[in-house]
Amino acid sequence: MRVWLTKIIRLRSNEGLWYHNAYTLIELIVVIAITTVIISIVLPALNQVRRKSRTIIGMNNQRQIVNAVNFFAVDNDQFYPESVATIGDQDYWNWQEPMMLTGYRARSPRLHRSLSGYLSNYIEDAEILFCPNAPNKYKYLQQSWDAADDWDNPDTPPVQDPVSGTYCFYWNYTGYIEGNNKLFKGPVNGAGGKNQSNLLVSDYFGFNHWRSRNSYSSCEMFENSSVIEGTLLSSDYWSCLEETESDLPQISLHAGYTDGHVEKFSSVNTFPMRVIIDPKKSEPYPDDIAPGIFYLPKNALH
Repeated sequence: MRVWLTKIIRLRSNEGLWYHNAYTLIELIVVIAITTVIISIVLPALNQVRRKSRTIIGMNNQRQIVNAVNFFAVDNDQFYPESVATIGDQDYWNWQEPMMLTGYRARSPRLHRSLSGYLSNYIEDAEILFCPNAPNKYKYLQQSWDAADDWDNPDTPPVQDPVSGTYCFYWNYTGYIEGNNKLFKGPVNGAGGKNQSNLLVSDYFGFNHWRSRNSYSSCEMFENSSVIEGTLLSSDYWSCLEETESDLPQISLHAGYTDGHVEKFSSVNTFPMRVIIDPKKSEPYPDDIAPGIFYLPKNALH
C-alpha cells in the first residue's frame, strides 16, 4: 500500500513540475514576443534619432569649415585659400574632383597641395572634414591633416599621395555647368563679385564617379544604396547602381555659404557640374575618363 501511495505522490509531483515548467515556458514566450514588438517599435525611432544626431554634427562640421575659411580670409586681405583640387603644375594642370583634401602636388612653390596647409591654424580636428553620415572615414584622416603638404601614405610606395574626402570644397574652384555651356565659379572672397558663387562647402552627391560608374553616390545614405569601400586614398561612400542619369534619388543634403549659414537642400533641387580637364578652354573631361558629375544646390548660381 505504501509503495502505491509513494508512486501516486511522485506522479502528482511530476505533473505539478510539468505544469510549472509549461507555465514558465509560456511566460517566457510571452515576454519574448512583447520584447520583440517593443524593439520593432523603438529601434527605428532610435535609428532615426541617431541619424538626426549625425546630421546635426554634419551641419556643425560645415559651419566650422565655413568659419575657418572666413577667418583665413580675414587674415589674408579678404581672399579665400586657393583650391587644392588640381593636378599638374605651372601652366600645365587641370582640375580634379572638388572632394580633394590633399592634391598630388602643388601647382607652384607658393601654393599648398593640402587644405591643411591653409587651414590647420583654424581647424585642428580632422573629424570636422568628414561627413558623419558616410559609412567609414579615411584611415589616415587625422595623420594626413597633421602632415599637411608632407603627407605620404605609409601603405603605398614612397610618393606624395592625394586624399579625397566626403565633402566638396568650392572656394576658388571652377567647374563646367552641364547643359547651358556656362561655368561655375566658386567664391574668391567673402565680398562676392560678378558670376561668383557664394557656395563654400557641400555634402558630396554625384553620378558616374570613377569608383562607381553608372551609379549615384553620396556621403549621405539613400534608398537602396550600399557601401562603396574606400581606397588607400579615400573614404567610403554610399552608392546605388542606375543605368541612366535620370530619376534622381531622394537625398537630404546640406551646404555652407560665405555669409556663414548652413542650409538644407534636396537632391532634386540641384544642377550638374562636370570637372574641367583644360582650364584654358574650360573643357570638361571626356565621359570615359571623367571623375563624374557633381550636383550643386541651385541657389549656388545666385
